[in-house]
Amino acid sequence: MSFQAQKQLVRAHYAALEGARPAAVANVLAERTSDDWHWRGMHPFYEQHGAADVAASFWAPFLTAFSSVQRREDIFFAGRNAQEGGPKADWVVSMGHLMGLFDAPFLGIPPTRKIAMVRYVEFNRVEGGVITETCLHVDLIHLMHQAGLRPLPPQTGAHLVQPGPRTHDGLLYEAQDPAEGAKTIEVIERMASRITAAGRKVDPQGELPHDWHQDMIWWGPDGIGATYTIDRYAEQHQAPFRNHLKDRTFNGHIARVGEGNYGGFFGWPNLTVTPTGGYMGLPADGKTPADMRVVDIYRRDGDKLAENWVFIDILHFLSMQGLDVLGRMREMRDPT
Repeated sequence: MSFQAQKQLVRAHYAALEGARPAAVANVLAERTSDDWHWRGMHPFYEQHGAADVAASFWAPFLTAFSSVQRREDIFFAGRNAQEGGPKADWVVSMGHLMGLFDAPFLGIPPTRKIAMVRYVEFNRVEGGVITETCLHVDLIHLMHQAGLRPLPPQTGAHLVQPGPRTHDGLLYEAQDPAEGAKTIEVIERMASRITAAGRKVDPQGELPHDWHQDMIWWGPDGIGATYTIDRYAEQHQAPFRNHLKDRTFNGHIARVGEGNYGGFFGWPNLTVTPTGGYMGLPADGKTPADMRVVDIYRRDGDKLAENWVFIDILHFLSMQGLDVLGRMREMRDPT
């Protein structure tokens, strides 16, 4: 399959959204989505059903806060769900930044009247010529940083407006060789199975080179940050993750797709873990489990992975532990 019809539908959906106004965005969304469209968003948006609810919860407030919005897309690909046991549905994936002028408050985050780059990733399931299911992650902590706020302790990785692929070839608008997409899925699954193997001894410097290039780049979410090279990834992300989270349970993925040299997956949630204290510089009781809703996007180079863009619903993860970051921010700005 070439997935060209599915791609064209999603691209038309995005083109219509770029010119939408808050009051009319529900009608724009309804043009290419099913009546029972199932939409998943990060905290505080969560699950919505139908264009009217999606518009009210996310798009109308977003388009009210940001003017002259552009979709600055870095990666775009499609594929059939390769998740074992999952429905054989077709998904279209887009990743990049939603750029606009931050002119009015959004979720209590103060406007800057300057350019803001809202990092996003979106999976759209296409059936019968319409979008029936969507998962959208936006990095709100990154937006808070752009507004001059520091909602969390200093992170172990770097805080950046994250670029697209080093190779500048992530926009797969045209049909791709199916064999290349199958190879990407194979490498991703090989890497994932190695991570989840029971009873293994963790040796990052010995293990990671099987699946990753030495100059790998891990573009993590704000609150954790980006890391570069296997050694720094192990130090700045993997070690804190393994040392401060216990009882890790893998819950599976909803979709896992690949095309060309690009692939990715998302879960709802992917992982359940119990923080023991110190992760992201925050305390924990060592007893309260919390979910991680994660999106991973990968670029394959040959038979190994070279880049990984990661989105985690950190606000939801912290809310399950009793920390409402957005609520605390609003209280600090308006204590009355």
